[in-house]
Amino acid sequence: MSKNIKDQQAILQKLGISELNPMQLAAKQAISENDEVVLLSPTGTGKTLAFLLPIIANLDPELNEAQVLILVPSRELAIQIEQVVREMGSGFKANAVYGGRAGSKDKIELKHAPAILIGTPGRIADHFRRETISTDHIQTIVLDEFDKSLEVGFETEMIEILDELRTAKQKILTSATQKVEIPAFVGLKSPTQLDFLDQATNNLSLKMVTADTKDKSAALVQLLGHIQEGNGIIFCNFKDTIQEVSDYLSDHHISHSCFYGGLEQQDRERALIKFRNGTSRLLLATDLAARGIDVPALDFIVHFQLPPKEEEFTHRNGRTARMNQNGIAYLLKGKNERVPDFATNIKEEHISNTKPFQDSQLCTLFISGGRKDKVSKGDIAGLFMKQGGLNKDELGMIELKQDCAFVAVPTSKSNQLIKQLNNSRLKKKKVRISQLN
Repeated sequence: MSKNIKDQQAILQKLGISELNPMQLAAKQAISENDEVVLLSPTGTGKTLAFLLPIIANLDPELNEAQVLILVPSRELAIQIEQVVREMGSGFKANAVYGGRAGSKDKIELKHAPAILIGTPGRIADHFRRETISTDHIQTIVLDEFDKSLEVGFETEMIEILDELRTAKQKILTSATQKVEIPAFVGLKSPTQLDFLDQATNNLSLKMVTADTKDKSAALVQLLGHIQEGNGIIFCNFKDTIQEVSDYLSDHHISHSCFYGGLEQQDRERALIKFRNGTSRLLLATDLAARGIDVPALDFIVHFQLPPKEEEFTHRNGRTARMNQNGIAYLLKGKNERVPDFATNIKEEHISNTKPFQDSQLCTLFISGGRKDKVSKGDIAGLFMKQGGLNKDELGMIELKQDCAFVAVPTSKSNQLIKQLNNSRLKKKKVRISQLN
């Protein structure tokens, strides 16, 4: 049975993209013409699409085996790339595998081999050992954000995986930093290097805010009142700090989501869903959120604590002022706190006459049906508009997962919608609808 394979123009149209940016055009050409490519480009410039387009164009539609392996440092990046491939609607199957989810789920999804296999090194190495997927036809390897994989200690697994794939013809490495050497075990001989790091945005404003005391929590609340509008990430260095700041924000009735490594995978995913769809205007996070997560361009970020290294400072700042949009990075400094050299000479911002931070007027509803039930975004939109009575502009972002879905709706109408729509039918499935807390 032949697959319904789409060409690049159809893919871009489906994604709502009129044209590729200069980095994406250069990457497309380099990957189409070379076996070894190193792509360096800032966070948020569209590297995922840059390597996926030429890779997909080169896949064999008649081969029902894994042809591409994309190795990533985090679960969120694996999920994000899988989502991008699905949204491209290319006709090729993609699956993401990663630690923190049931191996039985992997087994079911890998029963029919994906053309594009995405995963974290630990879980991919495990599948290779168990021989749950054939490696015979994998000809392209992508090491996405490869420096981060090395940083989080995946070197042993990466050596094992690359050793297994010695016959692969093409290797593509991407990074948002130039400060990490490519290890010898990757086996690059003479790669084509594309460096777009110097084209980082000039639309970023850096501002220093000094607290009256050593305790910065009160100053953070003041700062948020000063900012008032937009969405942003508040960066902390430790999960314990996140808990303290989260409690303080909750005491001051400022809603937010938390995101850090110690959370259960489901909680991490749902925090990002609420942040993406506007239910949470604030994400309180560690450097896990500095790159490799799928969130829209942000209006601001706050360094509640400064990172020890300049590199992470740059990556955090890269979450705002993306793709020619303006953004602000605030540095919150405690009284008498010393700041690292990379954060000196930053203009002081004086805060006065603040109003309370405005919470989102949206909430997220959970729907117990997804792709495996043949449910589409159109089905969900139809249910909420026709039976639920929502106007088109009241219906927020819909995220469709394998076995469930999430939709943003006005908080003022959520209880009524749940009452009306719970136990409705979507396709052939009766679905439960409830509020995501």
